[in-house]
Amino acid sequence: MADPTGGADKRMDNRAEVRDFLTSRRSRITPDQAGLPLYGTNRRVSGLRREEVALLAGVSTDYYTKLERGSLSGVSDSVLDAVAGALHLDEAERTHLLDLARTANAGGRARRAAPKQHLRVGVQRILDSIDAPAYVRNDRMDLLGMNRLGRALMPDLPDPTEGRSNLARYMFLDPRARDFYVEWASVAKDSVAALRIEAGRNPYDRQLTDLVGELSTRSEDFRTWWASHNVKLHRTSTKKMHHPVAGELELTGEALLLPGDPGLTLVTYTVEPATTSFEAIKFLASWAHSSIGAHPSTRT
Repeated sequence: MADPTGGADKRMDNRAEVRDFLTSRRSRITPDQAGLPLYGTNRRVSGLRREEVALLAGVSTDYYTKLERGSLSGVSDSVLDAVAGALHLDEAERTHLLDLARTANAGGRARRAAPKQHLRVGVQRILDSIDAPAYVRNDRMDLLGMNRLGRALMPDLPDPTEGRSNLARYMFLDPRARDFYVEWASVAKDSVAALRIEAGRNPYDRQLTDLVGELSTRSEDFRTWWASHNVKLHRTSTKKMHHPVAGELELTGEALLLPGDPGLTLVTYTVEPATTSFEAIKFLASWAHSSIGAHPSTRT
């Protein structure tokens, strides 16, 4: 019987990752989109053939076939760039391909636990000084800290000080998330794509592979979207939320990397002035002050 997690509970298999990623990208592009003439209608593949990708990339069919079978060891940046162009990869997909190639050239390593990350007092002070919902997360989407408005905005998330406060785990394993996010499927798919690009960047992170294994086992949606091999760089996004107290909200999240804390990201949510969301956030701030004012910050 096939492993329902796709092997996600084990160390990421680089060759399999490369094979599945390149195959999935090739299957989505038609000859017309690639600017190739279409001869006949008897095509057995939904997208480009391997020889067509090879032609577009300027390499031999045998060489591209070797790449798509998972062998990126020793492949030059110029060839990777040519393949990325042939497959119409966007920035996130190009980054992912380069990460997979870097892993292939680094050789095999055992899974390891990532160093424990802490939220510095100075960063928590920054969080507390922001007059908007804000939190700090790592690349696995673990929450390390939130400000008061952040906790008021997302009251169903576990307190970071209690452990296992993870945005992806909440998204897929807490049924309240489907009511909280108005466009849950879109937000959830983006979460999977962000975890997938992190898996390519850091395939030996034991906590990450354990998280992916857990979500793959417990959520059919996660398992299906993980298998699509879509990737995304998480920088900014607009989300519609249904808050149990403040009502409907439309917020824009901005992700800011913390240079002094590698792997940590500060996320803030803002609203357009003079909108119903603006008024709802003002109400939420007042509610947060009265309901959790005795605990102005969450520290780890």
